[in-house]
Amino acid sequence: MDAAIAVNAAWALMEPVSCGLGGDVFAMVYDPAKGKLFGLNGSGRALLALTREKIAPTPDGTIPLHSPYAWTVPGCVDGWWELHQKFGRLPWGELFQPTIAYAKEGIPIPQVISGAWQRGARAFAAKPGFAPVFLPGGKAPAEGELFANPALAATLALLAREGRRAFYEGDIARQEVAYSQRNGGFFSWEDFSRHRSSWVEPISTTYRGRSVWELAPNTQGLAALQMLNILENFDRKSLGREHPDFWHLLVEAKKLAFADRARSYADPTFVQTPIQTLLSKEYAKKQANRIDMTRAALAVEPGNPHLADGDTTFLAVGDASGMMVALVQSNYTGFGSGYVIPELGLGLQNRGALFSLQEGHPNVFEPGKRPFHTIIPAFVGRNGTPMRAFGVMGGDMQPQGHGQIVINIVDFGMNLQEAGDAPRFYHTGSSQPTGTVMRDGGRLSLESGVPVDVRRELLRRGHLLVEATGTVFGGYQAVLRDPVAGVYFGATQSRKDGLALGYGAASKAQAS
Repeated sequence: MDAAIAVNAAWALMEPVSCGLGGDVFAMVYDPAKGKLFGLNGSGRALLALTREKIAPTPDGTIPLHSPYAWTVPGCVDGWWELHQKFGRLPWGELFQPTIAYAKEGIPIPQVISGAWQRGARAFAAKPGFAPVFLPGGKAPAEGELFANPALAATLALLAREGRRAFYEGDIARQEVAYSQRNGGFFSWEDFSRHRSSWVEPISTTYRGRSVWELAPNTQGLAALQMLNILENFDRKSLGREHPDFWHLLVEAKKLAFADRARSYADPTFVQTPIQTLLSKEYAKKQANRIDMTRAALAVEPGNPHLADGDTTFLAVGDASGMMVALVQSNYTGFGSGYVIPELGLGLQNRGALFSLQEGHPNVFEPGKRPFHTIIPAFVGRNGTPMRAFGVMGGDMQPQGHGQIVINIVDFGMNLQEAGDAPRFYHTGSSQPTGTVMRDGGRLSLESGVPVDVRRELLRRGHLLVEATGTVFGGYQAVLRDPVAGVYFGATQSRKDGLALGYGAASKAQAS
């Protein structure tokens, strides 16, 4: 856990295009001493002073992505605190020292992050506080260029000394509220002082005998489990990955799961999602029977929301005791809202844009409510024991990616690295987060490894194929522990900047 929090803190400096202290965090932790999987929901809530009547919507009736209306309370720091209080071993303050030093001295920016930074600069240069923090010398850092954030170093140093209190009940909270007042926001002292993360029970299903765990709504992990339940009714292994039916089934199962996502997923303190019904094998069989193998469904009532592409960070960590952590953290869309508090060196997320403004919708905006959330950590195991911690970053790609990873492992026997490297599909565009249905069947993107003959047949069945870049297909990271040997395997990928790394002290025999 110490490693997970320390790395996540480093990302706040190194990858502000995706995450930071102004965002949210979700985690799952397997504790071998208790033989239990724990879930943490570290998402923030809608602001108490903001009501639907005060929100100026976009022409399509949604909350503007890059506006103070989309701000929610940042949940990241409180999530770190809860995780450390329960599972940490090192002193809290030690976790931030490496990043504090790098934030003062500067750290080189890698290729993919630099590219995203350039795009963010074009979009957010005029936002309050953005340029002074994230455009040193008036431009985004190029690949290999050093980037320093002394204001973030000071913020982390204060957190190291005072813990979560500084962020939610101290000097940092006061500066967040003051920035909000200067820039048309709705933050109040009460928003921060009343915020707390939630410990939650992970939800699970089985896929051909393997256990798969996700977190329940307000996240979208349930959609990945629903996809797998539907697909379990078809023998895709005998089809093989180069058969059109294989890809057609994946996309159609995704449409069905996302239709339920649009109708039912929301903050459980405000809405009762019928999780057990949606997870039942009987329900999945009925859903599977709705799939037409000859034609792509143009609409699946009540419609599955189209979410803006999200930039997210994910890590998986394991230690010698067998403890494993799957942690995902994000600002939502890239730099989030684009609004940056220069005195703190951090940007504010825009998760509130995922609320609906439609009266009666389960995910309708309400003060104090948590929005529908995209980021999801996951585990896979055997006989009820978690063995693999993994995630696939990227907005509404995440449950689609999770399903494909599990299928690659279970149906095709791929190892941890192969499961992430295999070509993927990405489907989007069937409707908006408000539940407004589109009738065009959405848009399907396939990575280059999918054969041309498959593409032709999918077009014939009515799928609308569009080209997309590699980052759209998500960023995969994973750790696997062999339960017999106790050996760890790590996997990363080339779609985004990533790293699989082993670390630890040498034994006396090794040292000699």
